[in-house]
Amino acid sequence: MAAGEGSTEDRGPNGGTMLEHNKERVRRYVEEFQSAGNVETADALVAADIIHHHGPGWTLADTSGREGAKAFITMLRAAFPDLRAVLHDQLGDDDKVMTRKTFHGTHRGTFWGIPPTGKHVTIDLIDILRITDGQMVEHWNFVDWMGLMQQLEGDAPTRTTSE
Repeated sequence: MAAGEGSTEDRGPNGGTMLEHNKERVRRYVEEFQSAGNVETADALVAADIIHHHGPGWTLADTSGREGAKAFITMLRAAFPDLRAVLHDQLGDDDKVMTRKTFHGTHRGTFWGIPPTGKHVTIDLIDILRITDGQMVEHWNFVDWMGLMQQLEGDAPTRTTSE
């Protein structure tokens, strides 16, 4: 693989491997954008034409490109204003970084047509991001939407992920 294409042998801007640099970018994305709502972080880290591949159950919104990703997180944060992500695992290979994380939040706004319930919920998910030249250019995700819906509508107990 040529230098600059994300090889783990390449050196990142602060001396570490490119893989370490990519993992740090994804961590920043999760903490600063998804948890804190800082859209400028998305502008800096996400390519304008990022390609999203959603897992089963995705019917929420068109998330085409960077603007779609920003719109989705804005919508999610409107429904769960105290949204925060907890990273459990972060693995990388070449130009891809995988995270296993849990979103925590209180349902205070309408979500999927469900009026606010005031319930604290958890959303488990796995993301895989491909990074080129320091920008996230492709994204795959698998989200436990069924678990979320059970927490909002059903009698499923709210739980805390301990791993």
